[in-house]
Amino acid sequence: MSDIRQGSQIVIPENPVSHFLFSSTRSALIWLVIRVYLGYNWIKAGWGKVTSDTWTGDKAGASIQGFVKGALAKAEGGKDVTGWYASFLENTVLPNAKVFSYMVAYGEVLVGLGLIVGLLTGIAAFFGGLMNVSFLFAGTVSTNPLLFVLATWLVLGWKVAGWYGLDRWALTYLGTPWNRAKKKSDTTSA
Repeated sequence: MSDIRQGSQIVIPENPVSHFLFSSTRSALIWLVIRVYLGYNWIKAGWGKVTSDTWTGDKAGASIQGFVKGALAKAEGGKDVTGWYASFLENTVLPNAKVFSYMVAYGEVLVGLGLIVGLLTGIAAFFGGLMNVSFLFAGTVSTNPLLFVLATWLVLGWKVAGWYGLDRWALTYLGTPWNRAKKKSDTTSA
């Protein structure tokens, strides 16, 4: 492997596989399949919560209270839930169960929509992964490990994961921090 010098810095060239997956729009179809699969799972889970009385209706917070109490029982038994996370659930989530109930329900729907339409794909995948990890920390396995891995891949592939989606135009319009700084310096030096 030959390094490329740019000023005082050495840039290590990207290997062909990671270039294909994370920088080439030729991989966008792969990301589209992963994105839509993940988005569908989030919308399905979120819509079930949004339309449930115990998540967002008259009894909002009841489901999350039951979930948290189950996680706390696991922590007391020394299984599946670490002490620091049990403390977070008991002292932060449980007293604010109604707020967290709405956040989870609508958050799942928003993550799903973002992934399906390919809008801010990396951000949507990040928050989906964060919810997956939260469920895993609470001792729930289900499909969360698979969904977390897929979300992590989407975060890594954010530049091309939304190519067949709204990111193709949104990211061009919004730009990225490193492109905005470059454009500013280009216009000020001219």
